[in-house]
Amino acid sequence: MAKKKSDQKQFKNRQAFFEYEILEKFEAGIVLVGSEVKSIRQGEINFADSHVQIVNLEAFLVACHILEYKNAKTFGHEPTRRRKLLLRRREILKIEKKVQAKGLTIVPLRLYFNARGFVKVEIGVGRGKQRHDKRKAIKERDTQRDMQREMSKF
Repeated sequence: MAKKKSDQKQFKNRQAFFEYEILEKFEAGIVLVGSEVKSIRQGEINFADSHVQIVNLEAFLVACHILEYKNAKTFGHEPTRRRKLLLRRREILKIEKKVQAKGLTIVPLRLYFNARGFVKVEIGVGRGKQRHDKRKAIKERDTQRDMQREMSKF
């Protein structure tokens, strides 16, 4: 029986939304080993400094750290290995064309389990923010927090 969408675990790369202005999003499958899936289910994942590379019309998730599963004795996995992303060729060509032409970056935005229990990665094509854009985002976030705090008093 499939779980409800609210029951699904998902892990967001909040730093990507702060560092980059996301222009377009894509959903991709990911090739994982069994112990990696179990580690992800336990929440042992870190997106810091991870990005997507396209090599020979194949997309790879690079520098995404998935801790080793504690109970996998001899069949563990390497925590920071390159993981292949499953995208259609036309999507890869579209992404590669944008990245080469405009100097954009491909970053993972979130990782989640879909209704069938498969791990999916949402990747985004984004442009790096300037320092003043980051300050603006911080100011808006603080303002929103203050408004929520005042609203909760009433």
